[in-house]
Amino acid sequence: MLGDEQRTPPVGVGDQAPEFTLPASNGEAVSLRQCVQQGPVVLLWYVFDFGRI
Repeated sequence: MLGDEQRTPPVGVGDQAPEFTLPASNGEAVSLRQCVQQGPVVLLWYVFDFGRI
């Protein structure tokens, strides 16, 4: 677990997102910078629960 001194402050609504790269569903790396070059970007995260049904 990261200590408080290593945590990045949360990003608020309207703040500029930090640069990052994540794997796409096909396994290729996609960066925020690549997406922004193609036009406006909306970022959305949600918790996916693999809990019991």
